[in-house]
Amino acid sequence: MNQATGTILIVDDTKLNLEIMKALLQSEYAILTASNGLEGLHLAQTEKIDLILLDVNMPGIDGFETCARLK
Repeated sequence: MNQATGTILIVDDTKLNLEIMKALLQSEYAILTASNGLEGLHLAQTEKIDLILLDVNMPGIDGFETCARLK
């Protein structure tokens, strides 16, 4: 594994999407995953994140609300 060049947070309620994106990116980046908006918000507040990949359609807090709260 190469040294990570940054940290990506992936927020998606579909487990398969999380697994695929993590598999594609983990050789170059440190990857954090969250299965819902609240978990993503918590990680964004407690970890140094360089990029967030955010699903729009999620139950509870959707991607738009999560993004608004992140701002």
